[in-house]
Amino acid sequence: MSQLTEDLNILATDPMPSPEEIKAAIPLSAQAEQTVLQGRRAVQEILDRRDARLFVIVGPCSIHDPLAGLDYARRLKALADKVSDTLLLVMRVYFEKPRTSTGWKGFINDPHMNDSFCIDEGMARARRFLLEVNELGLPAGTEALDPIAPQYYGDLITWSAIGARTAESQTHREMSSGLSTPVGFKNATDGDLDVAINAIVSASHPHSFLGINAAGQSAILRTRGNRYGHVVLRGGGGRPNYDTVSVSLAEQALQRAKLAPNLVIDCSHGNSWKRPEVQPLVLKDIVSQICNGNRSIVGAMLESFIEGGNQPIPENLSQLRYGCSVTDACIDWETTEAAILAAAQELRNVLPKRERPEKS
Repeated sequence: MSQLTEDLNILATDPMPSPEEIKAAIPLSAQAEQTVLQGRRAVQEILDRRDARLFVIVGPCSIHDPLAGLDYARRLKALADKVSDTLLLVMRVYFEKPRTSTGWKGFINDPHMNDSFCIDEGMARARRFLLEVNELGLPAGTEALDPIAPQYYGDLITWSAIGARTAESQTHREMSSGLSTPVGFKNATDGDLDVAINAIVSASHPHSFLGINAAGQSAILRTRGNRYGHVVLRGGGGRPNYDTVSVSLAEQALQRAKLAPNLVIDCSHGNSWKRPEVQPLVLKDIVSQICNGNRSIVGAMLESFIEGGNQPIPENLSQLRYGCSVTDACIDWETTEAAILAAAQELRNVLPKRERPEKS
């Protein structure tokens, strides 16, 4: 009998391997598991003020070439070892790109970058990439966008972000309440901070919602709540919000909400007007605030790749420049290394003496 009332705009439903099938093909190794556990514990201890370091989420705007991504990861691991007494470096590994209208949706959705949307292949290759990064001893952070994707690779993630476009989403707040990682909620694209604060409060509570289990079956997921939510200031509404006044206002808003005064500053996006050359200046300002007594800034984010800037996706993919972003423009490796080394040098003797903020 013909169906007249459902799937009217569905062209096909292709089978997708279950999370347990992809995990069986690409299992979590002992080395990767140790990296994830140590990374999560370190971020939690920074948020709890038992670790005086800052954590820095640094890496490409998006992963499109796993070879260049691993090249970058090896460089970042060497840098992480140099600054590990002062900074905890976590590689930014973003596979999903939220779009205002249209555009490349990221490596998982379209790994061949040609609108073929081989999502099953993209998911497996994304998991393998994360495994290889963690096996270097380098923890990974990502944006949690698709509510099903964490079932496939969440065991390889140290830190998660909820983006400016989704922080207000009930689906993402519920998902965050069950994530095994600390979660940074970005302020809205118009600069509104209440969206992120309300998201932290919501995600800290238990929720029950529809999802899938490891076997790929529909399931009711029941969460205990995530107590490691925190704000990420990323600018918005045509202005940055990393300055001392904006930081002070964010501290006051967190205090009113009876939340821990933990702030991460995204040096990109609205805080740099999407001009990559401004990112090191934002990081320098963050360091200056801490040296002058700030007690709430616990982390930073940088968009960085091997080559600076960005590039459009050509029809002939062989024309892609190696190690250059195909989404937001990034700072190059040399600039990244210099900025992080300078920050570590300035903070090395400051962070151990830093006063803990008053509890709300």
